[in-house]
Amino acid sequence: MQFALWRLFVLVAAAACLLATTREPRMLTMPLGWSGAIVLFLLAIGKVPLTYNLRNLTVRWKTTVMTALAFTLVVSLLTVMLAFVNGMYQLTESSGQPGNVMILSEGSTDEGFSNLGYSDIGDIENQAGILKAKDGQPLSSRETYLVVNQPIPDALPGKPQRRFLQMRGIDDPVISGEVHNLPLIEGGQWFSQAGVRELSVDGQPPIPVIEAVLGEGVARVIGDDRTAAAKAKARNPERVEVGDTFSLGDRTWLVVGIMKSSGSTFDSEVWAKRSVVGPMFGKNSYSSLVVRAADAEQAEKLKEFFNTQYKKASLSALVETEYFSNLSETNRQFLFAIIFVACVMSIGGIFGVMNTMFAAISQRTKDIGVMRLMGFARWQILVSFLLESLVIGMIGGILGCLVGLMCDGWSATSMVSSGQGGGKFVVLKLAVDAQILGWGILLTLVMGGLGGLLPSFSAMRLKPLESLR
Repeated sequence: MQFALWRLFVLVAAAACLLATTREPRMLTMPLGWSGAIVLFLLAIGKVPLTYNLRNLTVRWKTTVMTALAFTLVVSLLTVMLAFVNGMYQLTESSGQPGNVMILSEGSTDEGFSNLGYSDIGDIENQAGILKAKDGQPLSSRETYLVVNQPIPDALPGKPQRRFLQMRGIDDPVISGEVHNLPLIEGGQWFSQAGVRELSVDGQPPIPVIEAVLGEGVARVIGDDRTAAAKAKARNPERVEVGDTFSLGDRTWLVVGIMKSSGSTFDSEVWAKRSVVGPMFGKNSYSSLVVRAADAEQAEKLKEFFNTQYKKASLSALVETEYFSNLSETNRQFLFAIIFVACVMSIGGIFGVMNTMFAAISQRTKDIGVMRLMGFARWQILVSFLLESLVIGMIGGILGCLVGLMCDGWSATSMVSSGQGGGKFVVLKLAVDAQILGWGILLTLVMGGLGGLLPSFSAMRLKPLESLR
């Protein structure tokens, strides 16, 4: 009677897991719901010698640990790779403002290849529907996007000697900061109208330096270039601060401000005066014009107007969030690659647990015969050994998730693009969430189940009297 009640309870729990999975398929309930349902269903379908299985796992603990470690390796690697892709998705999804419209030249899908005419800019930003700043100027950010090859001074052995640095030339940094909703960290300021100033560096006679505003991410990257001695002397060893200098394009640059840009693609950019950096790096035209509408609905209307009704110039307009969402093509490519790698590694894990279970069954044929004579049915023997392989997988999966969880918050560099050329080099943070951990657990159960299925069928087919000989 008690066993019947227990089996009923477990079946209800399994049904609840599956119900939660169907109602919230994109949440944590999807992987964990299926995982819980699999285990609970196996426990519910009949009486199995669980004590016997647990005792054998502990007696043969060396084999159990080695097999579980294979699962740990697979799941921890999968978790880190998924955390990388998740960080990239969060970066692109959190970039841009829903009320902003990004205007490029016709046919351009990336601002790196866009060229807007000078004569068109003034007319475009004075169209109806674009908000005005307090001084009456249109909330319009004129921008030139550049990717610059930066030699790394004093690069340490084994580290890259060069990097691609994202530069954004801005006409009015105050307006641009308001349009993109990027305030400065306390103590900083936007670069001046001239964009340059004279500065005495290390007691030398004053030299002209270029004023720059940095994203938080690129400030850490440039700060990491410094030697250990330079970091020891710096006010902040983790990143460059306001008042620090760095080298780029045979010129000295002065950090006058750092943007609160964490979690967006602007985190990896250097902003400076367009009239200074444009000619310096060979691009005199504007790449894009970002204008602010009243809300997301008005932004969609403004987008349609520039794409279909504006006749003075051929333009390609996108809501800013739509533009950054299109950059997730790289994320999908990484995701497909991760799925392929996970499948290949999972095959190895399946054969590993299969080998372990076949070895366990060959050593326990007499035990199987005794259990059959005690009244255990064939399918109960099958469930017993299948649960044993699932437990091995679960142990390895949990350890793998814990190892992978340690990478949460790590910084990494990558590139996002629309898959049609161009792209942005970004600094991102790896993000391990509950859904990634759930998929890791589900993968181990699938590997454990597939790896234990054939050995369990082999144990089920053993005849009681023959196994006792």
